[in-house]
Amino acid sequence: MNNIGQRLVDLRKQYKLTQQQVAERIWVNKASISAYELGTRLPSYEVLIKLARLYGVTTDYLLGVSEQHRAISVVGLSEKQISILLTLADELRNK
Repeated sequence: MNNIGQRLVDLRKQYKLTQQQVAERIWVNKASISAYELGTRLPSYEVLIKLARLYGVTTDYLLGVSEQHRAISVVGLSEKQISILLTLADELRNK
């Protein structure tokens, strides 16, 4: 099993979803989810993005580029609000 496959299995189990449920939520068939998890097929860019959104992780995490897997969406926030979040994150890291 490749890195992306194992990460997909772990995330699916963490969210207590079946392969069928994942397939329905991202508009692919169950066989595709199985193939991604087994590492016999890689998801397209479009599917990779859908999987990342479903699980609330980054595509970099799914691809094994980064170990940091959680992402915080700042969509709809002002620059000031984003700055406050970044400052808070820095403070929490330094403690």
